Amino acid sequence: MMIAVLDNRAVLDVSGPDKISFLQGLVSNDVALAKDGTAVWAALLTPQGKWLADFFIFADGDRLLLDCEASQAAMLTQRLTRHRLRAKVTIGPTDLAVSAGWNGAPLPAGIAAPDPRLPEAGWRLLSSPPPTADATPEDYDRHRISLGLPDGSRDMEADKTVLLEAGFDELNGISWTKGCYMGQELTARTRYRGLIKRRLFPVDLSGPATPDTDITQNGQAIGTLRSIRDRQGLATLRLSALTAGGALRAGDHVVSVRQPEWMRLPDKTA
Repeated sequence: MMIAVLDNRAVLDVSGPDKISFLQGLVSNDVALAKDGTAVWAALLTPQGKWLADFFIFADGDRLLLDCEASQAAMLTQRLTRHRLRAKVTIGPTDLAVSAGWNGAPLPAGIAAPDPRLPEAGWRLLSSPPPTADATPEDYDRHRISLGLPDGSRDMEADKTVLLEAGFDELNGISWTKGCYMGQELTARTRYRGLIKRRLFPVDLSGPATPDTDITQNGQAIGTLRSIRDRQGLATLRLSALTAGGALRAGDHVVSVRQPEWMRLPDKTA
């Protein structure tokens, strides 16, 4: 049983009678699915359909709470406020801490829900004060990376990453039925036309490396290391590299690619 307080997260409060309809037109998932004990994972995109931020949406009485990357909280507040127009909503910070539990940690009472991406991911809790931790954020990072779960700007690039590249489809981060939202057109087109050329994969490294290191194959750059913990990490890789032949390297170290059970790839690269 493991519980860690995630000090790189923050919680925003979205309140007001129009809170659901307001977010519904902006984010990739169905906000109405956020209920007591059920969280929703969603992303805010550019009008061109590129990733800007992602967060977990919790319902708490008359408000929605966004569990987001702390370094993006101010930007997210500013962008959401810019789109408020005549909607009756308020957006502001809270003093709530974000915690995660996994490996048999029982779901606590309060503002808590299973992680909507994968059952193996565990659960998330918003609380003040935070619970007693028996694990570190680094322990959670190892757990997350082992499952291939992205962590915001560490693994995705603003104005560049397409949601399907980062697993949002398989990991329950997109609603294909709720209707229009900002960036929806490109997201739908990449799915129905099969336009994805790269994916975010978990990788194992033969030695220590740093984020943003190029990954090469036969002397050509075919990807980039993203978040790393010890000798595990996530990397954005061209799908063509999986069948091209030739070892993958990050500097002097060999890179081994793992395809998680949840990840769906085209038949030619499966």
